[in-house]
Amino acid sequence: MGDARRISRRSVVKAFPAVGLAAVSGGFLGARRAAAASPSFPQPPVSTARSLPGGVSPVLEQTLDVRFTDVSVPGYGRITTRTYNGALPGPTLRVRGGQTLRLTHINGLPPNPPHTGGHNTPHHPNSFNVHTHGMHVSPSGIADNVLREFAPRTQDEADAGVPEPRYLTVIHVPADHPAGTYWYHPHLHGALAEQVVGGMAGVIVVEGDVDEVPEIKAAADLVVCINELKVEDGKVPAFTSNGWLAGIRSTFAVNGAVNPTLRLRPGEVQRWRLVAATAFTELRLQVTGRRGSLPLHQIAQDGVTFARPVSRNALDLAMGNRADVLVRGAEPGTYELRAEGVPVPLMTIEVTGEPVEPQMKLPDSLPQGRPFLDERDIDNPDADREVIFHADHGVFPGPFPNAFRVLGTGATPAADPDGDLRRDPAYGLFDPGYVNHTLRLGAVERWTVRTDESVPAHSHPFHLHTNQVLLTHRNGRRLDPPVWHDTIGLTGGRPGESATFLVRYEDFTGRSMAHCHQLQHEDLGMMQTVDYVEG
Repeated sequence: MGDARRISRRSVVKAFPAVGLAAVSGGFLGARRAAAASPSFPQPPVSTARSLPGGVSPVLEQTLDVRFTDVSVPGYGRITTRTYNGALPGPTLRVRGGQTLRLTHINGLPPNPPHTGGHNTPHHPNSFNVHTHGMHVSPSGIADNVLREFAPRTQDEADAGVPEPRYLTVIHVPADHPAGTYWYHPHLHGALAEQVVGGMAGVIVVEGDVDEVPEIKAAADLVVCINELKVEDGKVPAFTSNGWLAGIRSTFAVNGAVNPTLRLRPGEVQRWRLVAATAFTELRLQVTGRRGSLPLHQIAQDGVTFARPVSRNALDLAMGNRADVLVRGAEPGTYELRAEGVPVPLMTIEVTGEPVEPQMKLPDSLPQGRPFLDERDIDNPDADREVIFHADHGVFPGPFPNAFRVLGTGATPAADPDGDLRRDPAYGLFDPGYVNHTLRLGAVERWTVRTDESVPAHSHPFHLHTNQVLLTHRNGRRLDPPVWHDTIGLTGGRPGESATFLVRYEDFTGRSMAHCHQLQHEDLGMMQTVDYVEG
């Protein structure tokens, strides 16, 4: 089990009443404005932190029970899939800087099937862990540590009636953590894609300064979590070959429903927390209707608030991205949130009812979530890092013939440097015992990441754990202003896309990951280990 700390049955049972209270009271209070504005639009249950005696900072206690569940997906039907707490998506966790997340994980999944392949083939589909995607928190110990494994019972333990195992995660949210939208999902290498494509995901909201902006405070606050499901015969097929999901069309659910309806009054402003909890598909989003489109006034990217709203007719979200947007009702009628290339709407927006007069305002300025970095902050201008996403197709025997490699600076060494690198079983592939990047706290560095894929449809989003990155250039062109991200979409072509960013390594030491957030590619080896060390 390593450091995947199990906790006693008694302590979990003792925690249930508090968890239940937090979920019920937080769900009512946190979603009250949203429910009043749009009673038919589904929202996940909400958990909030509770104050503790003795001046201790508030703690959000939440049990995340994972097991196969028969779930009804409105607009689609019933499916059997791994869930958090029997629902899709899992509960929304609302915290503030200075508070603590205390998560109890119950693994009620069946024993893992035997595995005889290597670590870069799918394995342990019924083990998991948790990653608080985008949050600037510790990657070590029992915090946001994706090297842990929350294993199910073995067959012998199940036959003997041993209780289902429980595991504990404790994450302290820094007092100055940027307010915004984040999400959680499992991150056990080899099991990640199958679990996320079955709907294991949930939203984290860090509350703070931006929520007190009068125009934002007046708006209904709505989670819009977009899950990408791959379902055949009512379940997610096991990841048994490279062509695992070939021919299975993605089903997109918003807050657990296919094409739910949201109501918006003319002149009303709502805040949508858009979460691309997708495993394979990037989303180019638009709100369109017969009477025109509704602009998306973006106020944050990947949890970090802009200095001012940016009006967009289309918004790009790679797998794992989030965007907070303000949407104002215009002419009455029916509109749709659509993603380019997806044949059906993600959700329907009915602009109806008595107009809000005067119409609700949009803010002119915002409390910027993080100050920008500058090239002059770079510690060593000659030490730039380059990351290249590269795939060699048809080079291995067996059901997983493709090699998904991360090349460039710090690439995992070849098993045979003098041999055929296209067929090398180690070169550029994830090695849990090898550190690809040693990153010193306080340093500011520049990275360029790119894909050498020639097919435009092939996508390799880059995700760095623990520290946000400031995107300064796209395909060599400077962005003005730059934009903070934790996940950067990169599509193929001739040439493939490139992105340059600055990053300062802050606060936390420990080993974590940089990887492709096309999750099938991550499971098959497109990942590197980063080690944050003292400066």
